Amino acid sequence: MSDIRTAQAQPMTRVRWLELSAMSGVWKRETTLFRRYWLSTTFSSVVEPTIYLLAFGFGFGSLISVVNGFRYIEFLGTGVVATAVLFSSAFAGMFATFIRRVFQKSYDAILATPVDVHELVAAEATWIASKAGVYGCAPLLVAMAFGLDPSWGMLLVPFIGFLTGLGFALFGIWVSAVVPSIDSFNYIISGVLTPLFLVAGTFFPIDGLPDWAQALAQVNPLYHCVQLVRDAAFGLQPLDDLYHVAALVVFAALMGFLAERKMRSRLID
Repeated sequence: MSDIRTAQAQPMTRVRWLELSAMSGVWKRETTLFRRYWLSTTFSSVVEPTIYLLAFGFGFGSLISVVNGFRYIEFLGTGVVATAVLFSSAFAGMFATFIRRVFQKSYDAILATPVDVHELVAAEATWIASKAGVYGCAPLLVAMAFGLDPSWGMLLVPFIGFLTGLGFALFGIWVSAVVPSIDSFNYIISGVLTPLFLVAGTFFPIDGLPDWAQALAQVNPLYHCVQLVRDAAFGLQPLDDLYHVAALVVFAALMGFLAERKMRSRLID
């Protein structure tokens, strides 16, 4: 009885909203799985953007020598970083999350442990974003092999890729909880991701687009990623870069709210 009274008298330990111990369990599971399929994942995430870089670089590069004061291979090499980040984050967020929730029932098992939905979503998204930040550096390295001069600012590229990848990973997780079937991802890829990928200033400047298209580019997270990478490579613009970072933070926060809410309704409610 004395032990019970003592326990009742002691104040309860406050539980943090995000418990790192809970998230670390999810991360450990992800790293264990990644050791098995890292080669195929890395191949697709690195090679596809690199092919875009080489194809457009040598194709358009033979017709266009300079864009916005940069050699086209330099302009393109810094822009394709956003493409690599998009492919390695949004697709992973959509397909992997859907398969684990619907077919493998992995999330049901995880939530049977002391892990809440928001911790699961946060752990999955940060893991995907970490990979995206690394994979995003591949086109930059290829561009260096073809004449892009390295700069100290390029050390910021993995962090830019992480922030952008975090937003798109959460976007993918949210979409995976919204669509009725895995085939529905075709609508998202063709109707949402492809336009974002094409109108982000990656392959051509958006200055020549109509005013309405330039305005829409301001709400395109990939556009802000491209601008940050180019500034990191060619010279930081503090005020502009703060604006681009803020846009990516808002995007990630909004997607995090939507992803957690929809995944909770799918897994618990």
